[in-house]
Amino acid sequence: MKLLLPSVLTLSIFLSSCGGGSEKSKATESSEKPAAKTEAPTSNTGIVDLDNKGIGPISSISLGDIDQVKVDEGKKLFDSYCVACHKAEEDFIGPAPKGILKRRSPEWVMNMILNPSEMTAKDPIAKKLLEDANGVPMIGQGLTEEQTRSVLEYFRTL
Repeated sequence: MKLLLPSVLTLSIFLSSCGGGSEKSKATESSEKPAAKTEAPTSNTGIVDLDNKGIGPISSISLGDIDQVKVDEGKKLFDSYCVACHKAEEDFIGPAPKGILKRRSPEWVMNMILNPSEMTAKDPIAKKLLEDANGVPMIGQGLTEEQTRSVLEYFRTL
């Protein structure tokens, strides 16, 4: 019985987050916990580690000036793939991306998006995030590295 509830919850989140646009009905929105705006969430873990690159294909990235075209594309991708579990400016099921680059390296962020299963299995910060999310894992959305780079660019503007 102990495994049934987490399994059902995980399956429900997986089904609701798969495949892109996840428009919520007004009834669903009103039944969620009230929005409590925070200035800059510190994430569920409270851990700041800018040296950890994470586990995955991204080992180095250089950030230059903000690319507005990528920001716009990244926001569209975030709104399509991520909002079932993440809100831009407040912790929800997963942590808010607002200020994420003050807590994590860009490589870690991209590797978490691209490689969430291995990250939550092996990376200490990702393991803690999974624990803080009551064992609800981040589901890989199948984004390309280029799409993930656009999402990262959007996160830079939050």
